[in-house]
Amino acid sequence: MDRLVNTVRPYAWGSTTALPQLLGVAPTGQPQAELWMGAHPGAPSGTDRGPLNEVIDADPVRELGPATVEKFGPRLPFLFKVLAAGAPLSLQVHPDLAQAREGFAAEEAAGIPLDAPERNYKDPHHKPELICALTPFHGMCGFRDPVEAAGTMAALDVDSLKPYVDLLHAHPEEAALREVLTALLTADHDAMAHTVAEAAHAAARLGGAHAPYAQLAHHFPHDPGVLAAMLLNPVTLQPGEALYLGAGVPHAYVDGLGVEIMANSDNVLRCGLTPKHVDVPELLRVVRFEPTEPGILRPEASPSGEEVYDTPIDEFRLSRFVRAEGAAPTDLTAPTPQILLAVAGRPKAGDLTLAQGESVFVPAGEKIELSGAGTVFRATVVAG
Repeated sequence: MDRLVNTVRPYAWGSTTALPQLLGVAPTGQPQAELWMGAHPGAPSGTDRGPLNEVIDADPVRELGPATVEKFGPRLPFLFKVLAAGAPLSLQVHPDLAQAREGFAAEEAAGIPLDAPERNYKDPHHKPELICALTPFHGMCGFRDPVEAAGTMAALDVDSLKPYVDLLHAHPEEAALREVLTALLTADHDAMAHTVAEAAHAAARLGGAHAPYAQLAHHFPHDPGVLAAMLLNPVTLQPGEALYLGAGVPHAYVDGLGVEIMANSDNVLRCGLTPKHVDVPELLRVVRFEPTEPGILRPEASPSGEEVYDTPIDEFRLSRFVRAEGAAPTDLTAPTPQILLAVAGRPKAGDLTLAQGESVFVPAGEKIELSGAGTVFRATVVAG
């Protein structure tokens, strides 16, 4: 078992205070967006034995277990994070496995360097993900009913939005969403900038359910993503609630602190609310134009006290333990690799006491008991 030394990623949208508060360190004054736990080569966790990716590469069967290696190959199939959003993240979707393999092969054949800013597909893997709130967490996820989206736009009373309102009423759901999103993202830049400015002013005046769009425009003035976000379901997660995001589902996180777990991939297609590379045609090819309910997840408790967030994929499995003082130890020995993260109290993983924000990597088959009071998230895989 290895205590992890984890990297904080300083993306511009990060909160300046949330991660320092969790970790019990002084803020630097700079954004601190994500704490990465895992073996991703971009920022692998450190251990006493070396970087975790190198530890796994040296003996994948020993570290991951034979079932995990057989199912996913000799790599840790998930990346575990604490995400601290102080400003909105990009409006984005992730490809499914077939799309990721196809896109990666095409960009490799085209000779686009992996670190090129215009590269969409950094690897041949899909990227389903789960976000679990540690504080109230706001975001937007999945297309809403077009009539609801039309109502949101119509309430702004902006003349240049009225054609989009009419389109949302005029077509079947999927066709309406496709036509309006395409029109918003491909319109004349100057005309759209003026429309966004008018819409942002009206949203700020109306407040209430329209306030998030004024917030988006504050960070990204003139960005058509502000209007595209009106096509999505607004979501607020309370602490302990989670949201699963599968392939093709458009989403944007707005603010809050949460635990995030995802398949170990960098494949993101963006269409707005970002200074990063935007590829509208590829996003329109990958996104699924289906109205959906966000589907907020609450953990299901087991007799052992483990509370599991049920998802339809096997690359990761997230659960948590909320342990009271004096509770009996819980055996967490498993045939799969695990990362344990403490977010409250001072629980013990084996002989190691974990402060808030500290984590450990537990190799497959390693005997491990969880004891003491506190809240611990457990990340592993489904390899059986």
